[in-house]
Amino acid sequence: MLQGRDSGQLVRGPVVGVIPARLQSSRLPGKMLLNDSGQPLIQYAWEVARQSASLDEVIIATDSDEIAKIARGFGARVAMTGDHPSGGDRIAEVVRRECAGSSLIVNIQGDEPELESSVINDLVSAMQSRPEVEMGTLATPITTLAVLLDTSCVKVVCTADGRALYFSRSPIPFYRDGNPQDLLQQDEEHARFQQSPWLLHLGIYAYQPEFLLALTSLPRSKLEQMESLEQLRALESGASILVKVVSHRSVGIDTAADYAAFLERQKQRE
Repeated sequence: MLQGRDSGQLVRGPVVGVIPARLQSSRLPGKMLLNDSGQPLIQYAWEVARQSASLDEVIIATDSDEIAKIARGFGARVAMTGDHPSGGDRIAEVVRRECAGSSLIVNIQGDEPELESSVINDLVSAMQSRPEVEMGTLATPITTLAVLLDTSCVKVVCTADGRALYFSRSPIPFYRDGNPQDLLQQDEEHARFQQSPWLLHLGIYAYQPEFLLALTSLPRSKLEQMESLEQLRALESGASILVKVVSHRSVGIDTAADYAAFLERQKQRE
């Protein structure tokens, strides 16, 4: 079992946000540098992270010279890495080399341009209040059947004290004796006050640095490979993942249609 620090041990080193970025994407090649909105997609995530009062430093970690050049152009600190199978592995290389003495590492997705700095603060605060927990993430209530059934939308179930029991692409928990629609709110704003029994996982993580290094030294686990969810490696190792529930849902950009919808939302904000 992988262990975090003792619950009584408070570490006050820097909190570092790292944005892992690779140029190629199977569904939307070069997405991090798409700039039809007037700036590269990855710059939005970097700007949000820079606005977070809880982060002492923000680093873009990449193996792409092209991403590195553009990121440095808009003022980002860049750490070059080797090729890695996951964002967590890429971040671990940076942590091992450049983040000695840090107290928390926050993994921020570069393809989520509408993330809010307040939710980063929420995650960091939640982790700092529970120093015995090795890893943390965010979730938000699911309010539509389409999201509940979409296998690209990851669901999470939790213990009463907010630790993850399991993550899945399937709709969990399964509602055996009724229609899920009966428990879903049609009005998403109203649903924030009457929480759905289903939670959508948001792709942001906070780690104790020593735990991240230990976790990424392990081989990919069976459940991780089956679901293609790297956080399951932590659960299979016996670690605890704290899940903070927030109202904000950021939308990841995975396809050309996702990006087109993002551009349309940007126009509406202008």
